[in-house]
Amino acid sequence: MTEVDVFISNYTLVDPEIYDLWIEGHTASEAVAILDKKGLGKETGASLELIASDVLDHYRTYSLLEKLLSNPSKLHEQMAFQIEPDTRQLLIEKYYEFNDVVVRELLGKKLSSKNRKDLDEVADKTGKPLKSCRRQFDNIKRVYKIVEEIPGSIVENIKKYFYLSDELAKEYASIVFLSSIRFETSKKKLNTMSFSGWKKCCEAIMAHWTYKLVGPEYYDTEMDKEFLLELRELKVLLDREKEHKQLVCVTLKPKLLQKSYIELDTNFRKYTGAIIALASTLHRSRDMRNLFVEFSQILELFKTGNWTNHDLQQFLNAYTGCACELDVIRTDLGLKSCWEKFMAVVEVCMVVMNSPT
Repeated sequence: MTEVDVFISNYTLVDPEIYDLWIEGHTASEAVAILDKKGLGKETGASLELIASDVLDHYRTYSLLEKLLSNPSKLHEQMAFQIEPDTRQLLIEKYYEFNDVVVRELLGKKLSSKNRKDLDEVADKTGKPLKSCRRQFDNIKRVYKIVEEIPGSIVENIKKYFYLSDELAKEYASIVFLSSIRFETSKKKLNTMSFSGWKKCCEAIMAHWTYKLVGPEYYDTEMDKEFLLELRELKVLLDREKEHKQLVCVTLKPKLLQKSYIELDTNFRKYTGAIIALASTLHRSRDMRNLFVEFSQILELFKTGNWTNHDLQQFLNAYTGCACELDVIRTDLGLKSCWEKFMAVVEVCMVVMNSPT
């Protein structure tokens, strides 16, 4: 009698290329046409009918998996599909990826059912399939609803509940942060900012202006109210304007083009007045929401002088450092820390917003 060992496996196979097409919102027939155009039939010798059959099989599997992907912890716990850990991570990561152009259109909008119905406008504007826009909208809403009420690090909470990579979790954290503070993002003068620009600005704000204390009552999407109130004390710099200006001009004279230096010498009071005025109002929620509008208005002052981005960066570095040499800041460690934290965000945001997209 011959003994035969039989091993039956039902591991779920994922074709990354077909999965990408499904993620992007293409129908099965569109996916077949795309694969055929790429020459899949010639490469493999498969007929168009065989390719279509394979695509349909994969699409059915992905549709069944979608309910689990909307709650990644269920995908980890379920037993219906045997999925390799690496494949499972690929499924989750790809499902939660988004297009920067789509997300840029969603920034500042309420994650409501009404706006979900209007996604065809986003699809038309971005050139992305409507199904893909809906997936991205739903994912952002899902992540936001889960993590907005959980204290602690928003990035770590997203990684914990959605099993996302560090980089993708940081991108979602920026979106959640923008929504939580309700920053104004839709004004015409802000339209040139890409999502990557918003992300850099948000990461700077979260690093310097939000609570960093540990405990169930602290959220890193919440602004440090004590710090924002302390910013009003920076008005003392206006009383030292001449001294501050002299230090900045001495520092920058060898570094700036003659035209930019003359512009600085002539308009320093205007520049410093606008920056300090911004600091004194950010404790009010309305003014914080308009932060980027205010930045754009300050940048207008520099644009009239045709400052290059490099010159702007040089100015902001010198402006920050030279203030720390003034007795009024240097001898008050609390105020010095407040100034440095304030300007750390100002420098990042103004340079990002002044850069061509």
